[in-house]
Amino acid sequence: MELVLIPEKTYGNFFEGDCYVLLFTQKVKNALSYDIHYWIGSESSQDEQGAAAVYSVQLDDYLGSSPIQHREVQNHESDTFKGYFKHGIIYKKGGVATGMRHVETNTYDVKRLLHVKGKKRVIAREVELSWKSFNLGDVFLLDTGKTIVQWNGPKSHKQERLKGLLLAKDIRDRERGGRAEVRSVEGDAEKQSPQEMEILNSFLGERNIKLTDGPPDETFDQEQMGKLSLYCCFLLDQGGAKIFVWKGKKANKAERQAAMARALDFIKTKNYPFTTNVETVNDGAESAVFKQLFQRWTVKDQTQGLGKVNTRGKVAHVKQEKFDASLMHAMPEVAAQERMVDDGSGQVEVWRIEDLEPVPVDRQRYGYFYGGDCYLVLYTYLVNNKKCYLLYMWQGRHATQDELAACAFQAVALDQKYNDEPVQVRVTMGKEPRHFMAIFKGKMVIFEGGTSRKGSSEPEPPVRLFQVHGSDLSNTKTIEVPALASSLNSSDVFLLRSQTEIYLWCGKVTMMQLLMSQIIYSVSEEIVAEGQEPMEFWELLGGKAPYASGKRLQQVVLDHEPRLFECSNKTGRFIVTEVTHFNQDDLNEDDVMLLDTWDQLFLWIGKEANETERKEAVATSQEYLRTHPGDRDLDTPIVMIKQGFEPPTFTGWFTAWDPFKWSVITLHKAATGCLFLNM
Repeated sequence: MELVLIPEKTYGNFFEGDCYVLLFTQKVKNALSYDIHYWIGSESSQDEQGAAAVYSVQLDDYLGSSPIQHREVQNHESDTFKGYFKHGIIYKKGGVATGMRHVETNTYDVKRLLHVKGKKRVIAREVELSWKSFNLGDVFLLDTGKTIVQWNGPKSHKQERLKGLLLAKDIRDRERGGRAEVRSVEGDAEKQSPQEMEILNSFLGERNIKLTDGPPDETFDQEQMGKLSLYCCFLLDQGGAKIFVWKGKKANKAERQAAMARALDFIKTKNYPFTTNVETVNDGAESAVFKQLFQRWTVKDQTQGLGKVNTRGKVAHVKQEKFDASLMHAMPEVAAQERMVDDGSGQVEVWRIEDLEPVPVDRQRYGYFYGGDCYLVLYTYLVNNKKCYLLYMWQGRHATQDELAACAFQAVALDQKYNDEPVQVRVTMGKEPRHFMAIFKGKMVIFEGGTSRKGSSEPEPPVRLFQVHGSDLSNTKTIEVPALASSLNSSDVFLLRSQTEIYLWCGKVTMMQLLMSQIIYSVSEEIVAEGQEPMEFWELLGGKAPYASGKRLQQVVLDHEPRLFECSNKTGRFIVTEVTHFNQDDLNEDDVMLLDTWDQLFLWIGKEANETERKEAVATSQEYLRTHPGDRDLDTPIVMIKQGFEPPTFTGWFTAWDPFKWSVITLHKAATGCLFLNM
């Protein structure tokens, strides 16, 4: 058995009696990365399946053992595999082993019926040429060679209809050289398409049966698995949903070649289905899907953003570069990486939730946040002379449930006041994103408890200790910590205040923080260097005590690639369907989409998303974090975005973002009343 190269125009067509090897190559930064998939047809022989596995290993060796290998089984392909074929996958009858000939493209000797299913990643299966194959909930393509007729079930989803149309046109263009006619029939208006119905009946016979609804689309969704098991031979079991095999750099050739066989043996031992997906990953070239299963995945000496470095056992010298806000909108990918829409120099309004209502905060108190309160911060900035809005909901650690609920409710009311244009960002105390800190130019102070309300009867503590953390005006904040010696840290500056004394304590490795403290607070108080503290200093802290005196490592960079999901809870279970190799076209108007960049979650709300999905969007994202197998931080900032008002921190994750995409579609709808024209 030999490998035979397949013409590009037939990509996406798979014969059920065959096996295939697919190589996907992409440039990542300055290097090439490879994914090898071997696909097993449902009617293929054992010999063919074994040969496909062997050829995959040989191809892996040829490419220096760097590719990620995947085992795919018909009807159970991974989202990554299906993502390569934007117009869908077609299963065809026959294959080499069955003795049936492969249908040649660019000919008209074709008579087949394709059952199209799936809203995101389309699977088209060749079924019996009969009305018995039809149902009310799906889309069907009758391919007669010169004519392709699309029949849309009355209960089919509009996205399925669009995908079916794209698939029909793809068949026309790639297999018929553009010389076939595409027609369509609406299942609930067949009388309006007499010519198309005549073609259908001539090939399918007269319909004398009542069509049923058909199976639900849930089978094409993927439930997020929360159970993980890591075995000593470096097999990672994702709760039976998928098996990962990790190969270390020092593994010998025999061990590397036996990796897939080990995984298959493991599947048999665990009595998992034969169709279970398997992915082999190499040390240093792990896939995004693999890395997201771990809470912390770091790469030695990797840099990201403005020179943040992950180090192990040492502190690297970090070169600080001036923040250039002009890049944020000209280069949205920079905004996405830096999590900054601009440099924080826009207009700011702040409200505190008081008696469940928003009360304006005195401008002189901007930047002061109390752990017993909730705040709304509206930030306005200009893009091409157009006002854009960010609405932050800051939630204190000690705020009541009523205040938290009122904060969310008032945010919705304020959002509506600005025509649903603001991007909403939930911020929990201590998890402030960089842009939020930049708004207050380093003069942000977080008090552990209490409230800023007038008339508060809560007494102020006689001694307070504040930790100054940050290296520039865009990332510095001052946080109240317990007034104890154990709260000190050699990596930061601390402000100790009593009713009579103020000390600015400087740790051994805090020159940058000291300079920031002097700039921000214009302090003229006594500066106390670590190791030279007067006795009064320790007395205010209740006496000496051990504290963190070692060098703090630079901020850990989590090496997680962004992932896009369509979220659904229609069946009563939380379901997420991943969209691999995503682009702007994958954002559908009637969907709620979740973009996970690990340290932030973006919820994109389509204009046609139903009211229930809109109301439950935040709860959905919190459920996503809770059930994530990587043990995610439940306080991860959540950014809610409405279609048409996407900030550069969101659009920067998409290649070639078109800001006019939906305005053009809206014009087409208004002019024609039909979304499917001019495709």
